[in-house]
Amino acid sequence: MEWSFRSAEELAAALRAGEVTSEELTDEAITRIERDDKAINAICVPDFDRARAAARGADEARARGEDRPLLGIPVTVKESYNIAGLPTTWGMPQYANYLPAEDAVAVSRLKAAGAVILGKTNVPFMLQDWQSFNEIYGTTNNPWDHGRTSGGSSGGSAAALASGFGALSIGSDLAGSLRNPAHFCGVYAHKPTFGLVASRGMVPPSAPALPSEGDLGVCGPMARTARDLTLLLEVMAGPDPLTLGVAYDVTLPPARHERLSEFRVLVLDDHPLIPTGSAVRAALNRITDALVDVGARVEPHSPLLPDLTEAATLYAHLMFANFAARFPVEAYEELRSRAAGLSADDQSLDAARLRGMVSSHRDWIEANLRRELHRQGWRQLFAEFDAVVCPITSIPAFPHDHNRGERRIDIDGVEYPYIDQPIWAGLATMPGLPATAIPAGRSPEGLPVGVQLIGPMFEDRTPLRLAELLEQKIGGFEAPTPVADPA
Repeated sequence: MEWSFRSAEELAAALRAGEVTSEELTDEAITRIERDDKAINAICVPDFDRARAAARGADEARARGEDRPLLGIPVTVKESYNIAGLPTTWGMPQYANYLPAEDAVAVSRLKAAGAVILGKTNVPFMLQDWQSFNEIYGTTNNPWDHGRTSGGSSGGSAAALASGFGALSIGSDLAGSLRNPAHFCGVYAHKPTFGLVASRGMVPPSAPALPSEGDLGVCGPMARTARDLTLLLEVMAGPDPLTLGVAYDVTLPPARHERLSEFRVLVLDDHPLIPTGSAVRAALNRITDALVDVGARVEPHSPLLPDLTEAATLYAHLMFANFAARFPVEAYEELRSRAAGLSADDQSLDAARLRGMVSSHRDWIEANLRRELHRQGWRQLFAEFDAVVCPITSIPAFPHDHNRGERRIDIDGVEYPYIDQPIWAGLATMPGLPATAIPAGRSPEGLPVGVQLIGPMFEDRTPLRLAELLEQKIGGFEAPTPVADPA
């Protein structure tokens, strides 16, 4: 029997029943990686010897009567997480030999839960792209079409899952970096509520692993089923042990509903700043039809929805303030000169990004206050709705494009700025809301198409439960049937 595409939940049941051993699962996963990953390049740092040793340890623990949530289950980890003894580079050549001394918190929780870590998955340079390629490890291909991107920055993790290289993976998300690759590769991902998962140790190479949360970014789970997302989130969630005295209560409330028919859903398919491509619109229509078919309340508009244009410009401001915080002084001063030349009337996304990169502490406080007003708006909306369904990005996976100059994306034959891709992802990121990425169909070319389910803050179980119910209704992950390699 082949186990590579089974869910973590199924593998755990089989391990408990004695139908398979962790050694067998791990050997099968390693064999598949050694056979298939030459074409995908998802696993950039294999750790097979330690994986086999961990698998033997898991089998021995189970023989002693132990049982843990992920005991003996093969998983992968995004390259950007520190794992003691393995390089952490973030794709930067100058750190090719950097070895952290201790595990990231999320990695230590995986190990404590009994997971067998097969290795690390590929990322873009500095995690700053929606394609996963760098000078150290090369390019990760989409398992559905090797000429296309697997997404970024958790593109290696999504490609690994779609290829059967482990049952689970962990990634991170600031500009859609969990949700975008899941959408492109046809798997599931969950961007947790901001602050729910401790991020210590998911830091650039040589940076100190401190118990503080940077703005916007989160660590989160990836899987091939919605239920597996919940399983992995429960392992990952919780405050940093170094800050327990000031942490929130991490007991998440239950999902608002248990039946699909009970959900109240707002479906968004239009944005004032970027069009929705036809393949993504078709996926949204499929979700809408499934909800309507069971009698759920579905609405296409609500006056309670925070202003989408303001949300996108505020997100751009905050995100680029984050990016530029450690720029060299010379680069910062040049940006300040450019920002000073902006017209006060220029409220474009480009202007928001530039202003964000040179924002003062006073500017940031004002932007953060505006964010709190948006959070209040979302609280009011979620008193009337349980979830918002919308795109993750406007198109399915696009062809590789490693030119870091003026790249463009093609949306139904019209070109748009490449940098505008995270507009939809930012809708959840800016206010810190949970968002679950789910497979929702295929494009005319046969590529996966996903959508995101945004839920109320700290009610992560609600979009996760909706994802599970939709999976039962319309189906979920399918193993790739790749097109031929490009000539």
